[in-house]
Amino acid sequence: MSDNQFFFTKPEPDELKAALTEEQFRVTQACGTEPPFENAYWDNHRPGIYVDVVSGEVLFSSLDKFDSGSGWPSFTRPLAPENIHERRDLSHLMLRTEVRSTHADSHLGHVFDDGPPPLRRRYCINSASLRFIPQEALQSEGYGAYLALFEI
Repeated sequence: MSDNQFFFTKPEPDELKAALTEEQFRVTQACGTEPPFENAYWDNHRPGIYVDVVSGEVLFSSLDKFDSGSGWPSFTRPLAPENIHERRDLSHLMLRTEVRSTHADSHLGHVFDDGPPPLRRRYCINSASLRFIPQEALQSEGYGAYLALFEI
C-alpha cells in the first residue's frame, strides 16, 4: 500500500507561511513543539490515517495509535515507512531521534524506545505537523487504497 509514485515539490517559505497556520509553520519548518494536551489529535480515537500537513504524504494510521500519556499523538510504527526518516537530535541538551517526513522534510516529532510491546517504539508526533483523514473520507481525499486497512 506504499505510495512509491509520490511526487512533491516543496513550496517556498513564503508560500508555506500563507498555506499553513503560524503553529503549523513553526512546528514543521522550525522544529517547534506544540503544548501537550492542547493539540488537535492527542485524544483523537476516530479510524483513519494521518498525513503530512505540508505534502499530504501518508505517515501514520489510527490502528497504530496509542495513549502514551504524553499529551501528543503517539504511534507504534509508521504506516508508510518510506515517508519517514530519522536523524540525531542533540538539541535541548539531550540525545533524541527526530522524525521528519521524507518528501516535505517536515519536522514531525521524535521517536523513543519506550513504546508498547512488541516493537517498543513511540513515535511522539506534533498534531500541527499532521492532517487527519477519517476513514469515511479516504476515498474522496485520494487515499482510497488505505480503506482496506479498516475493513473487518
